[in-house]
Amino acid sequence: MEPLETCKTAKKCGGCRYQGIPYEEQLKQKEKQVGKLLSKYGKISPIIGMEYPYYYRNKVHAILGRDRKGNVISGIYEANTHRIVPVEECQIEDKKSQAIIHTIRDMLKSFKIKTYDEDSDYGLLRHVLVRRGFHSGEIMVVLVAVSPIFPSKNNFVKALRKEHPEITTIVLNVNDKRTSMVLGERNITLYGPGFIKDTLCGKRFRISPNSFYQVNPVQTERLYRTAIRFAELSGKETVIDAYCGIGTIGIAASESAGTVTGIELNREAVRDAILNAKENQIKNVRFHQGDAGEFMEEMAAAGEHADVVFMDPPRAGSDEKFLSSLVKLQPERVVYISCNPETQARDLQFLTRKGYGVRQIQPVDMFPWTDSIECCVALQRVDQ
Repeated sequence: MEPLETCKTAKKCGGCRYQGIPYEEQLKQKEKQVGKLLSKYGKISPIIGMEYPYYYRNKVHAILGRDRKGNVISGIYEANTHRIVPVEECQIEDKKSQAIIHTIRDMLKSFKIKTYDEDSDYGLLRHVLVRRGFHSGEIMVVLVAVSPIFPSKNNFVKALRKEHPEITTIVLNVNDKRTSMVLGERNITLYGPGFIKDTLCGKRFRISPNSFYQVNPVQTERLYRTAIRFAELSGKETVIDAYCGIGTIGIAASESAGTVTGIELNREAVRDAILNAKENQIKNVRFHQGDAGEFMEEMAAAGEHADVVFMDPPRAGSDEKFLSSLVKLQPERVVYISCNPETQARDLQFLTRKGYGVRQIQPVDMFPWTDSIECCVALQRVDQ
C-alpha cells in the first residue's frame, strides 16, 4: 500500500500518533499493546486491519474560530489545549464531509455570522458536525450554535445546498452552556428529516444528531460480525444488549437470537432504536431507556435469566456496580467490546474472579493512524 504524504498538521494536532509509521508496523504495535494487557487471559488472534486505512471517518467534527488576523478558521483543538489547529485536509476524515465544512467556514463572512469565542462568551457558531451514510450516501450537517436564532437561516441553507446538493438534512443544535461537550440537547431541523439512514450488517439504521454510531463503517461490520460469532447464538437465546445506543448490535444479532433486549440511557438513541427495529420489521427486539446495570439487577431479583450479554461501554469501561449486576444475572456468555484495552483488562480481572473464563480475544483496528484499539472478548461462565 502506497502511503500518503505525511500530514502537515500531524505534530500540532496530535490525533494521529502513528503518523510516519507504515501501516503494517502500526498493526504490529497495536497487537503487541493488546498482548501486554490481555495475553494473561488467553490467546490473542491477529488484529483485523483495513485494506485502505484512509478517509474512513464518516463523522467529521470541526471547531470554528478566528486566527490572530481575524480570519475564520476550522479545525480541531491542539492536544491538551483549547487552541484551534486549522485543518485543511485530514487523511482519516471523509473527503466530502471536509469539503462541506470548508464551504460553511467560507460562507460565514458573507452572512455576517460570528464564530463563538469561549473566553469572551461572544459569537454564535461553535462547531460544525457532518455525518455521512457510508452505504446510503445520505449526509447530515449539524450547525452547533449558542442560540436558536440563526440569522438568514433559510438563505444560509439554500446557499449551502446550492454548493452541496448531496446534503439530505441540516440541523441547528443549540448548545448555550460553557462546556466541553460538542452538542447541546435541543435540535431544530432546518432542512430535510433531521436524521440520516445507513445500512450496517444488512440492516437499516436511523442516525440522529446526538446518537452514537461507530465512525468507521467498514471495520464496524467486521467487529459486529465477530461479536455475533463469539455469542454462539442458535436462535433460542435470551440476549441483553447493554449500552445499546441506536440498537446496532442487538438488531444485527436478532436474526440468530430468541429475544433481544437493549438498554440505553440516551433517550434520543432509544427512540432511534425503536424506530430501527420497526424499519427492519424485527419483532423479537425491545428497547428500554435506563441504566443497564439496574435493569439486570431487577431481572436477577425477579428470577429472570439471560443467556448472552453484549456489552460495549464507553472508553472509561464499566463500573463495578454494572459488573456486579452482570455477575448476579449469570449469563452463560458475555461478549465484551471495548475501545480501551486498559479498562477492558481491569474489567476482565473482575469478571474472571467472579466465575467467567475468557475464550477468545480479537483486536480490530477501528482507528488507523491513531493509538486507539478496539477489542472484542468472548467470556463463558465457568461452573464454580
